[in-house]
Amino acid sequence: MTHEFAAARHSDAELYISRLFDAPRALVFEAWTKAEHLSGWSCPTGFTIPHSEGDIRTGGWFKTCMRSPDGEEHWLSGTYREVTPPERLVFTHAWHDESGRPEHETVVTVTLKEEGGRTRLTLHQAFFASKASRDGHEGGWNETLDNLAAYLPTIAGGG
Repeated sequence: MTHEFAAARHSDAELYISRLFDAPRALVFEAWTKAEHLSGWSCPTGFTIPHSEGDIRTGGWFKTCMRSPDGEEHWLSGTYREVTPPERLVFTHAWHDESGRPEHETVVTVTLKEEGGRTRLTLHQAFFASKASRDGHEGGWNETLDNLAAYLPTIAGGG
């Protein structure tokens, strides 16, 4: 019984999302790693990115502000543990508290695989402090990936 309980808690602390994009892997990777593209899609629906800075490379970092539709600002930051074109990104992710200090840190792994001219994106994020946090991130990531699907055709011509 203990192992089943531990496995259930473990799964509550992790998020897995898989999406198939109608775009080549190199283009999807570019959308994740070029600053000029990130602001076009990398937040939930209705949010904007008024500030984003960083150095997208292994050992690099980022700091971003997402503004909600009601004007509330949500700051986050992290470091890039791995940037392997065009197949994998691994980065830390931490929301900031009111004083600007990073809170609980998770690790996001994005893997891109060719699938018949399209790209299979698998996102894994762990370990969440609570199931509620995991569920909130699941909703946010799904909206963000919907935005990526809509954005990719706008850069498909070499943007």
